[in-house]
Amino acid sequence: MHARAIAATTTALLGAVALSPTAEVRAAGSHERPLVVGHRGAAGYTPENTLPSIDKAAALGLRWVENDVQRTKDGELVVLHDDSLRRTTDVEQVFPGRAPWKVKDFTAAEIARLDAGSWFSPAYAGTRVPTLREYMRRVEHNHEKLLLEVKNPQLYPGIERQTLNVLRAVGWLDHRHLADRLIVQSFSADSVRTVHRLEPAVRTAFLGRPATADLRRYAGFADLINPSWTTVTAAYVADVHAVTGPHGGPLKVFTWTVDDAPRARTVSGYGVDGIISNKPDVVRTALDAP
Repeated sequence: MHARAIAATTTALLGAVALSPTAEVRAAGSHERPLVVGHRGAAGYTPENTLPSIDKAAALGLRWVENDVQRTKDGELVVLHDDSLRRTTDVEQVFPGRAPWKVKDFTAAEIARLDAGSWFSPAYAGTRVPTLREYMRRVEHNHEKLLLEVKNPQLYPGIERQTLNVLRAVGWLDHRHLADRLIVQSFSADSVRTVHRLEPAVRTAFLGRPATADLRRYAGFADLINPSWTTVTAAYVADVHAVTGPHGGPLKVFTWTVDDAPRARTVSGYGVDGIISNKPDVVRTALDAP
């Protein structure tokens, strides 16, 4: 049965899951260690947003990874952070006359020709830009959980519905995945709101730091508020935790991008629920230390 047809029941059930002792997103005010999320996989050690990157995250024992989704000229969703192919592929060499090398100006077949690994290290030569379907199959194979970012939605009208359609097609909108394996986020409040409207059972996150006075408005469509570590404070985390989200539990906070031990311990002390990191093993070790 489609999620929208049972939205009320599923929402109530997910609210119970979010507050259960086994839920991975910890309850506000608890003293559990924050979740550690691999930023673009394990981007400190491998080419970001590639299959080797999420394989490395799995090898490090990470349960959560983060990625970014863009759309090609012919409508394929691909996993890439920038709206240009220039920084993380050899597109300038393969297609020298097509500056500024925007993702939206290339077909999926053209992007599949590009090397997305050599820029990082010769050891990753020949690594490709994965489609979202390919990426999801590998995440599933690795038994990982996903913080998926809808990137630049203003460039790709309808990308929210399309992303949800891909997630549905690969089995990620069933109860098992929705309960504790998927969060969809964006810097665009409108995009997050659209995801929530289309699939109310999906947990969602807004990337940024809304004013405390605006948190209740965001809580109408977002389960998490995910600010940069440079803007987060203990007082702000407490303000976020004091607001109830769309699935009946307190809003949560995942902060980004934290790659060193002192900073990891600092933001953990603020009470954040998750830390997104290019070097998740460094963060995890720091949080494990007495």
